[in-house]
Amino acid sequence: MTLPSFRNHKKTLQIGLLAIIILAFSNATGASPHNDASKASQTHHLTVLFTNDAHGHPVKFSNLSVPDVGGLPARATLVKEIRNTNENVLLLDAGDLNTGQSVSNFFEAEPDIIGYNFMGYDAMVLGNHEFDHPVDVLKEQMNLAKFPFLSANVKTRQGDHLTIPYIIKQFKGFKVAIFGLTTTETKVTGNPDHIKDLIFEDEIKVAKQLVPYLRKRADVVIALTHLGIYESMNRGSKRLASRVAGIDLIVDGNTDTKLETPLIIPGPDSKHQTLIVQAWHWGLVLGRIDLWVQDKKVARFDMELIPINLKRVVRASNGQKTFPYMRKPIKEDPQLLALLQPYADKVDRLLDETIGYAEGVFENDHGRYRETALGDLVADSMRWYLRRFNPDFALTNSGAIRTGIPEGPVTRESVYNSLPFDSSVVILKLTGAQIETLFDFIGTIKPGEGAFPQVSGGIRFTMNPKKKTCENILINGQPIDPNKSYSIVTNSYLAKGGDGYTFLTQTIDRFDSSIFQRDALIAYIEHLGGKLVPKVNGRIQFAP
Repeated sequence: MTLPSFRNHKKTLQIGLLAIIILAFSNATGASPHNDASKASQTHHLTVLFTNDAHGHPVKFSNLSVPDVGGLPARATLVKEIRNTNENVLLLDAGDLNTGQSVSNFFEAEPDIIGYNFMGYDAMVLGNHEFDHPVDVLKEQMNLAKFPFLSANVKTRQGDHLTIPYIIKQFKGFKVAIFGLTTTETKVTGNPDHIKDLIFEDEIKVAKQLVPYLRKRADVVIALTHLGIYESMNRGSKRLASRVAGIDLIVDGNTDTKLETPLIIPGPDSKHQTLIVQAWHWGLVLGRIDLWVQDKKVARFDMELIPINLKRVVRASNGQKTFPYMRKPIKEDPQLLALLQPYADKVDRLLDETIGYAEGVFENDHGRYRETALGDLVADSMRWYLRRFNPDFALTNSGAIRTGIPEGPVTRESVYNSLPFDSSVVILKLTGAQIETLFDFIGTIKPGEGAFPQVSGGIRFTMNPKKKTCENILINGQPIDPNKSYSIVTNSYLAKGGDGYTFLTQTIDRFDSSIFQRDALIAYIEHLGGKLVPKVNGRIQFAP
């Protein structure tokens, strides 16, 4: 296996090489078997701290109506406290650092990486959203980082690893190997322009080659993955754990799953079990799992998710809300706060303008499972923006909408946070037959996937998950006419075939407005006079 140079890990390798030399010398001088057995039976305690799917949340923020949660300065304080009381600590991130709040997006995750450097992260895996930017930007991020971005299965067309596949960390008396895997689904979900020159190799094939190599060189093997947790054992990190022997722990991301306790998956050889952990998203919690390792096996473990200044909502009889902390409040590290505050201040100056008022919460927690008021609003704004073309309807992927809009004043920043991608509004002309193909594909989309549609007025249909079909499709009140042409509005990401909508690249005609979705939404809110009332219009139904 050809491996790239280990930029930030020469010291680790030197220590490993020194250990091998010392071991060889001790064998040559006749070290007693009794001492070797005693060393082998020693129990080592390792604390693994982990985050995933941070999605550009470097400073504290409001999670809908709950103010001042999360943020890297508070996380830094917590990490420091844990390190002060534990000798062997790893700090890992399971990918998707990019794309979220404006304070991150405007600076291409620079404040996030500064915060991770400050905390001393040991490694991060490439998530699919690391490819929201061109590869050149990703390489700039990797150069800024004082920790490696790992991935063993992402390669260039020339066959070289895009980044480091693994590292080995030396602790007192034992070694830990960490290797990275990025979901091959990035081939579908990634920005087509940014991944066209990359190869995403099958995760299982790569892991089966790499894990035996690492097991010979380390006492603990950790897979740092951006794969996801699904019901099926044939997808995501469960697939990895059940098909590749020898992985002690999978620190996973991608599905924003809040696991209070680890999943325990028996390995294919029935002699080894693998733990899977994932820590929700947006830095709202810090995951912690303590491993006690003996004879290269996890003898026992303990796990918790530590809230980062999360609060409960308590509503008094007079309607007034208070927000008591769920646990002891965590103070922000003043040094890191001073480093990050200038970024937040600059964004506030740019985006602080109030453009409307939401009379209720436009939530996004269920946007990948069903029609939402926010999805309706976004799709309606796209159709309205290109109204001069008289489009039949608009469609966006739920994955384009990243966070909800809280009740109260709506600022430009809240819209930018909700629609962070630089996806423009595009109108396409399709035949009736192509519209049928579109809905054939939509019928196969599983709830929970970013491809799940949100649609405007002008279209109504019923999804039948059991049959994987769309039924009762009505465009402006009429069934699809295969011989007619239709105009639909979408975003440039889907128009280029993203999220599996590949057939949209074969349209009759298209026009790209060059106006981003978020700017169309801002214009639409102003058109409405700023008054926003959340309403689900019943455009997408589900068959019983």
